[in-house]
Amino acid sequence: MTSKTLRDVIGLSAEPPRLSESALILIDFQNTYRTGVMALDGAEEALSAAARLLERARAAGIPVVHVINDGGEGTPYDIRAHIGAISDEVAPVDGEPVVVKQFPNAFHATELEKTLKDLDIGGDLVLAGFMTHMCVTFTAQGAFNLGYRPTVVAEATATRTLPTPDGTSLPSPSLQAAALTTITDLFGLVVPTAESLQE
Repeated sequence: MTSKTLRDVIGLSAEPPRLSESALILIDFQNTYRTGVMALDGAEEALSAAARLLERARAAGIPVVHVINDGGEGTPYDIRAHIGAISDEVAPVDGEPVVVKQFPNAFHATELEKTLKDLDIGGDLVLAGFMTHMCVTFTAQGAFNLGYRPTVVAEATATRTLPTPDGTSLPSPSLQAAALTTITDLFGLVVPTAESLQE
């Protein structure tokens, strides 16, 4: 038997927000996830979906905030090098703030909450990014904890196959589904595609 979600139990809304009434947060769309040791399954498809989502957000005139992880010089997350830079397909334009983080929750020890307040944003946040099971999930949790209403666009996220504690492998589609299910149990909503959100 499938259980009710915590959202259902406590009566939280299941209605996705309108894109025009939200802010878009793009999380860690860095080149490191496209090649090499941190390459994600489905990264290119997710990046393409994020580019479509970003195009819609800009057309709607809503705030867009980019988040980038800085792992330090010489790491796969070196934001001073091409490997750690935001991918060209979703690169920020003038006026779009970039928040630098060092923890999976983009609100922890960063300027993200202040940035949102300065933009007069309170309420609905649309999230997309890498990796689904890590920074997307924990940023959704962080947003929820602060009183925001996060919605994740599933096709604009991706993850990778990982070893489990018992020594087997958890395939990336299973980890993707588990991460998105974790979000929808309490922290926020998940919509399948960039086009799922009405203007």
